[in-house]
Amino acid sequence: MGIYDREYYRDESRGFTLGGPSARSMVTNLILVTVGIYLVDLFSGDRLTQYAALTSDTLLKPWLWWRFLSYGFLHDTTALGHILFNMLALYFFGRDVEGVYGRREFLWFYLTSIVVAGVAWAAVAQLDGTPPGVHVVGASGAVTAIVLLFILHFPHRTVLLFFVLPVPAWVLGVLILLMDFSGATRGGTHVAHTAHLAGAAFAFLYQRSGWRISRLVSSEGRWSGGWRQWLKRRPKLRLHDPEAEEARLREEVDRLLEKVYREGEASLTPAERRKLEAASRKYQKRRH
Repeated sequence: MGIYDREYYRDESRGFTLGGPSARSMVTNLILVTVGIYLVDLFSGDRLTQYAALTSDTLLKPWLWWRFLSYGFLHDTTALGHILFNMLALYFFGRDVEGVYGRREFLWFYLTSIVVAGVAWAAVAQLDGTPPGVHVVGASGAVTAIVLLFILHFPHRTVLLFFVLPVPAWVLGVLILLMDFSGATRGGTHVAHTAHLAGAAFAFLYQRSGWRISRLVSSEGRWSGGWRQWLKRRPKLRLHDPEAEEARLREEVDRLLEKVYREGEASLTPAERRKLEAASRKYQKRRH
């Protein structure tokens, strides 16, 4: 079967859809969940924030460690821009990242980034002697990780700085890091710059090392016991295994075609388009 014979290659679906959870992209699901939690918190008088926000002393209270995840789905209800800019960045940058890694791995990366950013913020808060009552909420650390992961994969993709100025993606990355380094060293702001930097560092390590978090967890949500393989460095030399290469090719083609189905053919990068064309020629040769 040629790649253009796949039915979901012909039927393009892009953007923010409101079908069932399995039909939507993981980015859309995360945005809907986060906005829903924000609205509940807003109309309940910040009750969720009072209960599930991450505080500076959470690191010392193991029974509250679940807050290292819950805080990432809460946002400041007094500042609409807090959730608005986080969700816009997640939408515009997250779709391409999800296209690279798939729905399941993208979800695990996002959730892990929330935890990593929260732990880093809490650890620095302890070292700085931040009062126990101080709390942090928001997906900014995870969103920064998503944006940096996008930039690592597409450094020369044109993005609109402040929604106006077109610049290469790597320029945006440099500006983000400079602002967060400056904010973290200067202090005195209400922005968790430490969490942003932790998210960026995690994205860099993740992309450079080739980690895949979903390999640690089975499809039923249990630990798979694959942590040793997950931590192993990728081998420099590989044996020629035609069956394995064929499986990798099919997996790559399916990933790219799902991206086309979800976002349209125009979303493909030149390299991705060449991969699909090469795979198509290979499948066509087999027919003859």
